[in-house]
Amino acid sequence: MMISRVLVASIVVLLAFLAVSEAMSLRSPGVELHCRCIQTESQPIGRHIEKVELIPANSHCEETEIIATLKKTGKEVCLDPEAPWVKRVINKILSNRRR
Repeated sequence: MMISRVLVASIVVLLAFLAVSEAMSLRSPGVELHCRCIQTESQPIGRHIEKVELIPANSHCEETEIIATLKKTGKEVCLDPEAPWVKRVINKILSNRRR
């Protein structure tokens, strides 16, 4: 009776370990399995932006995501890719890369 309890407990621990290790392998650093942007900012905040990250549409998110990091706070803000001022910022970044 005691051996069966130990065996069941060992199997439960093994299954829990396998489940955790599988979940960790799916979520490797830098890989998002869903869209990061729930809400986007369309109001101009250009002078407060330190850096901009462009994430193209992929199998985990159908939308292109533009994430700006703010200078003072380091907070990440999702920008509306359709906002005219965001398009100008992106065009400026792309033109600077071509030089």
